[in-house]
Amino acid sequence: MPAERDVLLRGLEAFAELGYDRASARELAHRLGVSHTFINDRYGSKAAFWRAVVDAALGAQLTRMAPAAPGSDDEDVVRQFVTEFYRVNVGEPYLAMLMVDELGRDTERLDYLYQRYIEPTLALVVPSIERLTASGGMAQVPMDVLFFAIITPVAGLVQEPFARRLGRPEHLSQAERLARAEALAGLVMDGLLAPGSAKRP
Repeated sequence: MPAERDVLLRGLEAFAELGYDRASARELAHRLGVSHTFINDRYGSKAAFWRAVVDAALGAQLTRMAPAAPGSDDEDVVRQFVTEFYRVNVGEPYLAMLMVDELGRDTERLDYLYQRYIEPTLALVVPSIERLTASGGMAQVPMDVLFFAIITPVAGLVQEPFARRLGRPEHLSQAERLARAEALAGLVMDGLLAPGSAKRP
């Protein structure tokens, strides 16, 4: 019987590669190397297993995050947030793939992700964004558009088949992947900041 951590990691890979609907209980069991009744016996249902997988992948990250210290420079807060967001996704590509897939589906799973993880995470940076837009330091666009400008480009870090067709080398070191994440963060931030206000890291 595989350890719980391995079960959840393999579950994450399966949901990321197949999508929720194609990841049948039988296929999940095959990938986990367990009996076809394992998911229901251990977790109660495929939906409950998916939540356990998501909680394991996202829970620790959320507990490590904290609001910016009082008096922090708002541009630095937003830049650090965006950079760390891309770094995390490079470090957890299967999680990023799962998120990219789920964000396009109006399901209870999206409600779960949004209420439990996405909304609390965005709340850490929204005050800084609001102050920057009010002062003219950041492009004044609706908040949903702004967050799409931040979140959507993460696909470029994890959709390897398409990226290779665009010229990405097949085997990148983790350092090279992190460098791409940081370059993307700089590109996105410099686009969001008002002309003349962008700081250079």
